[in-house]
Amino acid sequence: MAKLESRLMGNFQTVLKQLEDTILNGSISASYEDGSDYQGADGTRVAVRVYERYSWLGGNRVSMNLTLVGSGENLFLSVITSGGSQGVFFKVNTWGEESFLDTIRDAVDGLGGRTNVYE
Repeated sequence: MAKLESRLMGNFQTVLKQLEDTILNGSISASYEDGSDYQGADGTRVAVRVYERYSWLGGNRVSMNLTLVGSGENLFLSVITSGGSQGVFFKVNTWGEESFLDTIRDAVDGLGGRTNVYE
């Protein structure tokens, strides 16, 4: 598992679209699997997206969960990748997870976010 979290400023829908485009254009095998949207009475918005791609390095499929929460221009992003290990009891490699997360890291940095990455 690899995780990226960031606080951003901007338009919720614009940032979500930029992130979605970055993920889907970052790999020929990347696909949108499913998503969910919520808007509270106070205007708080939440978007959850799940993507998947084939990891050539790991020889398997890797998933990415993106959650974007917004209150006005204040945004919080959490991106978690998983599924790239080939081990039965221990994670033997996480190359695919880290590589999938890398597809979005530059885009988040370009949006000016304060980013934390956990690998």
